[in-house]
Amino acid sequence: MGDVLAGFHAAWEFESDSVLIRYERGIRTPKLFQALGERRVPLEAIAGVTLTPGRRGTVVLRVEPRAGADPLIEAAAGQLKESGDPYRLVLPAERETLAEYYADELRALLGESGAAGPADRYLVAAPDAPLHFKAYDGKASFDGKAVSFRWSWTGASSAKWKAGDQSFPVADLGGVEWRSPEVFEGYLRLVPRDVGAVAVAPQADQDPASVVFGLGYGPVHESLPFAAAVLAAVRERGAGASVPVPVPAPRRDPADIAERIRHLGELHQQGLVTDEEFSSKKAELLAEL
Repeated sequence: MGDVLAGFHAAWEFESDSVLIRYERGIRTPKLFQALGERRVPLEAIAGVTLTPGRRGTVVLRVEPRAGADPLIEAAAGQLKESGDPYRLVLPAERETLAEYYADELRALLGESGAAGPADRYLVAAPDAPLHFKAYDGKASFDGKAVSFRWSWTGASSAKWKAGDQSFPVADLGGVEWRSPEVFEGYLRLVPRDVGAVAVAPQADQDPASVVFGLGYGPVHESLPFAAAVLAAVRERGAGASVPVPVPAPRRDPADIAERIRHLGELHQQGLVTDEEFSSKKAELLAEL
């Protein structure tokens, strides 16, 4: 088709076999979009198209990615906020008729392509390596072949210091578990290959295969593309494995619990955690002693 439909934070170019999404770099554009730059979404990666009313005089055109087609969405596992969904195009309400036209055109093309059901491979490209970000307890880097964790003096637990800096070849990995930094105790955990359906999952701050997030550490626009790139590399090697279902972890070291409570107190003082959340989480941590 070759036509372009511009929204508030992105412009979609409709082609005969794909949709090319180019994200703006403006101050109000979500940082994740700016980090992604642009993404080509093949029609075979799209399960459907919707057009719905948005907020404050807008409409939202959205394509629904097929399950398993996009490593970014697979890594996010439903944790992205609506405003951070890279498959939404927000437009002024007066452009609804034009948006409906393109939605109908896409539906017609999708009907011809016959794409349905989960994809057996990633169809949308992952962010390119090398990638890196700073977590609360260390620095994570990925060069396309291995993931490395280098612990920080101030944030890493004694368990991680004892284990030393870590390097994980992609060939030894089965997946990645990402918990958004926008919730308390977010983390990125590397899942080893050939792990059983049920495995002991240590607390992320005690696990040398994990880095934990904190205020300003491991933001979505840095840690999520990182997780997606690792997932894509693992899938490419045919080493994918299901993330194990965790069972209760062993009790923590008292010094590490004290550090977590101190960090929780900082979030509380800055107004990022409510009084109720602070009291509840502090009680949970103390119960682990």
